Amino acid sequence: MTEMLRKEVAAAARTIVVKVGTRVVTGDSGYLDDGRIARLAEQLNELVSQGRRVVLVSSGAVGAGMSELGLDARPTDLARLQAVAAVGQAKLIEAYDRIFRQHGRHAAQVLLTAQDLDDRAGYLNVRNTLFSLMEFKAIPIINENDTVAVDELMTTFGDNDRLAALVTNMLGAELLIILSDVDGLYDGDPGSESTDVVQLVSEWNEEVRGYASAAWEGPGRGGMISKLEAAEIVTTAGEQVIIASGHEENVLCRIVEGEALGTLFVSQGKALSSRKKWLRFSAQSRGRLYVDEGAQRAIRDEGSSLLAIGITRVEGDFGKGGVVEICEPDGREFARGLSNYDAEAVTRIQGMQSDRIPEILGHQPYEEVVHRDNLALLELDGES
Repeated sequence: MTEMLRKEVAAAARTIVVKVGTRVVTGDSGYLDDGRIARLAEQLNELVSQGRRVVLVSSGAVGAGMSELGLDARPTDLARLQAVAAVGQAKLIEAYDRIFRQHGRHAAQVLLTAQDLDDRAGYLNVRNTLFSLMEFKAIPIINENDTVAVDELMTTFGDNDRLAALVTNMLGAELLIILSDVDGLYDGDPGSESTDVVQLVSEWNEEVRGYASAAWEGPGRGGMISKLEAAEIVTTAGEQVIIASGHEENVLCRIVEGEALGTLFVSQGKALSSRKKWLRFSAQSRGRLYVDEGAQRAIRDEGSSLLAIGITRVEGDFGKGGVVEICEPDGREFARGLSNYDAEAVTRIQGMQSDRIPEILGHQPYEEVVHRDNLALLELDGES
C-alpha cells in the first residue's frame, strides 16, 4: 500500500520544491562542499529534463562565506553572520550555476523575507516571477534574505524549512522534498538500535509531533521540529512532503521514481485555493475580531461570512482589506480573513444588525465584515 502511494505521489509531482539544509551542502569543516553541490545540481537538472518544474530552497550561505573569508568558526554575533552570509550567497549561487550551465540552464537567485509574502500583491508577484524563471529554463534558488533578517539567522535550522513550505503553497507544488542529514522522522532516539524511520504519516497527532521533541541528544533534534512544522503547513494545504537524507546517493531521482526513502507525509484534505493558502500561512495579522458562539458555529460549521452582529470585541489598528484573526470567545484563533471595514468602523458596528450599518456609519458598502470568499479556517475545512 505504501509503495503504491509513493509511486502515485511521485507520478503526480509536476512541480517540486526541494529544500536542502546546511549540513547537506557543507562538509565537516562547515565550509561549502563543491562536490555535494555538483551532485545535487545534477539531480535537479535530471528532474527538469523529465519535464518537471523545480524550485530549490538552499541553505549554506554562511558556510560558503566562511570558506571564502577563511574563517575557522561560524561567527556568533548577528552583524558578522549577516556579513558572512552576504559574501557566501554569491559563492553559493555561482556553484549551482556552474553545473546548470553545463546543461544549458541557469541558476536564478531569489532572496525573500516574510514581508515579501505578507502583501497579497507582493505574494502574487513572487509567484509569477518564479513561474517565469522556470519558463526561461532557469532553476530558482531561494534563500532567506540573511543580510537583512534579524531574528531568523540566529538559529541554525528552521527558517528555510518554513520558507520552503510557504513557497510550496504559493506555487501549488504537488511535492516538497526536505533533504537533511537524517534519514527521516525517527520513532524514537536516533541513536538506539530499536529506533526506525517512520515510513508514512497520514494523520497529525501528538504522537507524531512527539517524535521530534523527545528528550534525546543527536543530530537534527531542533531541525526536525521545524521540518515537521513545515510538513504540517504543506499537508494541511493539500499537498505532500517527503523528509529524507541529502547524503543518500542520487536521492532526488530515486524519490521521484517512487523508491521508499525517508518519511512521506500525505495531504490532509483537498488543496486550498491560492488566496486561502496566503491568508492561512503567509499573511501577517493586523488585528483580532472576537466573536460569540453563534457566529463561531455559523462560520465553522455552516460556511457563513462574519457579520457585525456576531462580533464582541475588536483589537488592533487595521485598515480596510487588512488581515484579521477571528477568535473564539476564549481567544483561540480559528479563522483568518480580510476585513471589509477598518478597525474604527468595526468597533462602531460590532454587535449590530447589518441593516443598522448605514445608520451608524452613514453608508453600507458591505453587508459582511469578512466575506466567506476572503476567509480561511485554520482547522481542516476541506475547501478548495
